[in-house]
Amino acid sequence: MIIADLAAIEGRRYPAGRWTQNLVGGASPIQAAGFCMGHVTLDPCGGQVPWHNHDQEEVYVALDGTGEMCVGDERRILAAGQTVFVPPGVFHQLTNIGDTPMRMLYCYAPAGDVAHWRQELAGTLPRAGIQAPPLPAGARPQSGVTNV
Repeated sequence: MIIADLAAIEGRRYPAGRWTQNLVGGASPIQAAGFCMGHVTLDPCGGQVPWHNHDQEEVYVALDGTGEMCVGDERRILAAGQTVFVPPGVFHQLTNIGDTPMRMLYCYAPAGDVAHWRQELAGTLPRAGIQAPPLPAGARPQSGVTNV
């Protein structure tokens, strides 16, 4: 039996203001062919999973806090206890709009690498409205882009 212990998973800090811990896939001891899953803590007042897309379908499950969720041209508030579906290929972004950390789980399938982690660390995320579709009207700006 393989157990991934959230208390023991080191995780990684990202420039857009979040801490990500792989539960299935990535650096986790659990590897699955069909999906990847992780735990994310977004910093208060603006921590973000910035505007990106990938070929996998994905869900975000809000555990604590409140965020602004953008999927394609839609923008809604995502609160604790809610889950949002992101279709494959659709740009999406989650921004913590509260003054406390926001915690969420992500799960995407099929398993595999998604480029936005490396792009954010390298500062090469596609810029909303320039190399990527624009954010929905009224959305918080994209973070994690330094190649301006």
